[in-house]
Amino acid sequence: MNIRWSICGRRRSLWSGDGSQNQLHQLRQLREFSAQQSWTVIREYVDHETAPTNQRAEFQAMFRDASRRKFDVLLFWALDRLSREGVLETLQHLNRLTAYGVGYRSFTEQYFDSCGIFKDAVIAIVATVAKQERIRISQRVRAGLDVARAKGRRLGRPKVVVDVTRIANLRKQGRSWRSITEELGIGKGTSQRVLAGLPKNV
Repeated sequence: MNIRWSICGRRRSLWSGDGSQNQLHQLRQLREFSAQQSWTVIREYVDHETAPTNQRAEFQAMFRDASRRKFDVLLFWALDRLSREGVLETLQHLNRLTAYGVGYRSFTEQYFDSCGIFKDAVIAIVATVAKQERIRISQRVRAGLDVARAKGRRLGRPKVVVDVTRIANLRKQGRSWRSITEELGIGKGTSQRVLAGLPKNV
């Protein structure tokens, strides 16, 4: 079967003392490796590493093509070349590829290969690690909240102070809800709720 491969990388430039730029050879290595394996490379996706993920045009294009099954396997030089967002986010990217039915392989990290004989094990491990990372993040958030409470910090949204009598007077003057909320700096729903709770003779 002719498997269609794609290459994902980031173009990185290093500035040397003499003012010249020395390109890293990651893409060249990926091309040479692909040629040695007689793989058909459908497309290369290359972004500048300084751009955040949501602004990496080629990264987003890669996922669009993956969702349309324009290629079967994604080859990248190393996991941190694919993404530097953190463990959880990077593993979620791999899970996303798996959900599209697209495999992946790291050139320098042989254990990150969802196409080899340990395919099912690799996918299961990635999913498990991602789940554990989500749990750790949740635990760190809860621990941080507990510390904040112990220090007497008030958590959550600040309490809104509402002058109910003023709202009632402004309504009696024929003011619209929009003008009232803009003047008092509170939401329309909040104003209506507090006014509805007033006695009729107020």
